[in-house]
Amino acid sequence: MAGSKHPHSDDETAAPPISPFMPMFETFRLELDEHHDRRERIIKASRDITALSKKMIFSLQRVRTLSHPLPPAVAKENHPRQSQITSLFASLTPDLQGLNTFRYQRNISGGIQEYIEAISFQHYLKTQQLITFSEAQAKLPPGIKLTEDDYVLGLFDLVGELMRFAITSMATTGALPRGAPPEGGDDGEGREILTDLRSLRTCFESLDTTSRGKDFTPLKRDVEKKMEVMRTCVEKVETAVYGMIIRGRERPKGWVPDLGGGGEGGGRWRAIELSWAGD
Repeated sequence: MAGSKHPHSDDETAAPPISPFMPMFETFRLELDEHHDRRERIIKASRDITALSKKMIFSLQRVRTLSHPLPPAVAKENHPRQSQITSLFASLTPDLQGLNTFRYQRNISGGIQEYIEAISFQHYLKTQQLITFSEAQAKLPPGIKLTEDDYVLGLFDLVGELMRFAITSMATTGALPRGAPPEGGDDGEGREILTDLRSLRTCFESLDTTSRGKDFTPLKRDVEKKMEVMRTCVEKVETAVYGMIIRGRERPKGWVPDLGGGGEGGGRWRAIELSWAGD
């Protein structure tokens, strides 16, 4: 019929109008994709930093002296690991700027704490001093923020490495590790590692984690468990020293207390078999 409208006219086949909200949601989608990609990069780098830091610590546990430069073999072995860690941190710098510094803090925190444990252990072996916050921050590339919480929690873990170092040194040398004598000192003897461990325990036990009110910070969340582990580590060294003093004269080099417990009263002892080459 003339003048009738075709059933498939342009008006009926035209695409529905685009919602004015679509560009906004497209922006949200892109931001979420960027967020997840950034978060995955940070988590992966944090795991790699943690693994490399652990390898540094394993190498440092072969050291047997305090207040001396690291043995060349250990220093040579750890140098490329230090470089890799620095490169990994530097690669994250663009992702940890502005608000993202705190938005992804929990994702990078594990790697930072493990790294603080490694460099503080190395610093202690070389100087028999505790690395300061500013010294630890200087070990990180510019743009990577070291929080007070990560610094303190890393030092909590340092106590465990000092315990292992002390026990191993006692088992292999028959003496508690002692640093070099102070310059101008009259006694001619340095400070024992147990003295430092006890000082650290005192400082940690006086730590106030409630001054921030109700804020749920990593320090408040983790400090209770780490405090218990820290006390146990110091007590193990004390037990080993007591045994070495009381019973050491009756035992050959290499005898240390069985810190694994067992027996009534915790008085069970065992001999650790060592390499007697050179004896």
